[in-house]
Amino acid sequence: MHQSADRLRPTDWFSREEIATLTRRSNARGFLAISTVWLSIAATLAVCVVMPHPIVWLLAVIYLGNRQLALAVLEHEAAHRTLFRHRWLNDHLTDWLCARPIWQHVGKYRSHHNRHHKHAGLADDPDVSLYRSYPSTRAGFARKLLRDMSGLTMLRVVLGLALMDAGVLRWTVANSVERLPQTGRRWWSYPQRFLRNAMGVLITNALLAAVLIELGHGWLYGLWVAAFMCSFPVFVRIRSIAEHAMLPGGPDIRTNTRTTRAGWLARITVAPMHVNYHLEHHFMASVPYYRLPRLHRMLRERHRITAPPGYAAVLAAASGRSVLPQPELP
Repeated sequence: MHQSADRLRPTDWFSREEIATLTRRSNARGFLAISTVWLSIAATLAVCVVMPHPIVWLLAVIYLGNRQLALAVLEHEAAHRTLFRHRWLNDHLTDWLCARPIWQHVGKYRSHHNRHHKHAGLADDPDVSLYRSYPSTRAGFARKLLRDMSGLTMLRVVLGLALMDAGVLRWTVANSVERLPQTGRRWWSYPQRFLRNAMGVLITNALLAAVLIELGHGWLYGLWVAAFMCSFPVFVRIRSIAEHAMLPGGPDIRTNTRTTRAGWLARITVAPMHVNYHLEHHFMASVPYYRLPRLHRMLRERHRITAPPGYAAVLAAASGRSVLPQPELP
């Protein structure tokens, strides 16, 4: 008989000493993670200056989308307070260095994401709109990706973010839209609320643009925007599909959440910072991202989970070209 998720606890499978080792946080690792992502962004932009060619710029847009997703993953870590040992570093430093540059907010994301962990696989999951429409047809899936790559998806997202910051819509990272009551509001309250809530994204992006302009290469900021509009949404979509789509659901994490095998190509596109180990994350959300591979190996060695599919298999199933086998519960 298999335990349900409301009774399944890490202590059922691991000793308290093992849990303490797996969940140990490190300020040094947090600083290293953020520094590495921003240094790789700087290096990518530098390559575009040294090798000014359209193919190089295209590859840079693709990779910068991966780096923006990496910033989102670090924001996610901070929302769980696993990136740093100290609360202030998770709540504020990561907010400004990771979340704000990609129009996110650690505190708001934490509130939303905690509900996702509580209700994953159930009707009350606030992220269900991100993955419930799969599997799709080949044509339908291709249209979604084309909208992402063309920037149309992100135009809609940016409009939604602006309306959320203006207090018109409830804040969310999902596709569902909920209008907020506007009784008693005057016209000037909308730009006031927007500026107050969006100040972080405006400041961080203005600083990034100003640095590039000061270096004599302000045009590089266009690559950052192009990645945000075109490659970043593709990677976010694929990440969401891989994590929860086409699963039976229910309360057990082994039937509502998926880990996906990531090769080198996936790691430089859709799966930075070990984000592909999603089942392990839902099983023990207090484990920092860099220990998720170790947790995965321990679960496999103890025959608690089975071998995960790769991204190619998941995307084939999402586009209706094949069917993934149902998760086995060892």
